[in-house]
Amino acid sequence: MRILHLTCSPRGQISESCRLSRKIIDFLRDREPSAIVVDRVIGSDALPPIDASYATALMQRSPADASPAGSMARSEALIRELESADVLVIGTPMHNFTVPSALKAWIDHVVRVGRTFNPTPEGKVGTLTDRPVFVAVSSGSRFSGERARQPDFLTPYLKAILATIGLRDLTFFTVEGSSLGPDALAEARAGADRALQQYFSSFRPRSIGNTLPPPSPAPLIPVPASPGL
Repeated sequence: MRILHLTCSPRGQISESCRLSRKIIDFLRDREPSAIVVDRVIGSDALPPIDASYATALMQRSPADASPAGSMARSEALIRELESADVLVIGTPMHNFTVPSALKAWIDHVVRVGRTFNPTPEGKVGTLTDRPVFVAVSSGSRFSGERARQPDFLTPYLKAILATIGLRDLTFFTVEGSSLGPDALAEARAGADRALQQYFSSFRPRSIGNTLPPPSPAPLIPVPASPGL
């Protein structure tokens, strides 16, 4: 099993979302010890946004066949990395009620017309094989349940945008209220731990039959993480 792990917080490894996503990976590896984890850090401007070459290529008649250049080459590398993963784990904070800009940049790279989805008279049809997607969300306030104090545009957005490319098997785990004091944070962590235990007590990994070889990291043009990560 090949696990693609996206870390989206500018706080990197010390963030609550990364802490929670690492726990998800631990559960997955308990069930499949030979699993390979590919860590993709995209917080702290590690992933530049799409550029003019990307937009120009999409305007061509067959964008999927265009010679990759600029951020189009980066897009292709990120898509191949996603295609080669049996499981996607996303660790992300909630920023301004929705996804952070780093995760939005990754989405803009991998949700690509003519490559990961095709427009049809009935709507957009994803081209990727479905696979489990686990999303670990942290937020300073609470956005779900009776004690919610802010709206949630992150969850419905991720469900809609990932379904566009064929990924519909989404499971969310949350640590909410991380800025409400130590007691609230401890309560949120304990609740997340219980949810993980309950879910993975019956979870069984499955193969999605990937045939693509692992992608080469060279075309991605990685940007070094900031010293604080």
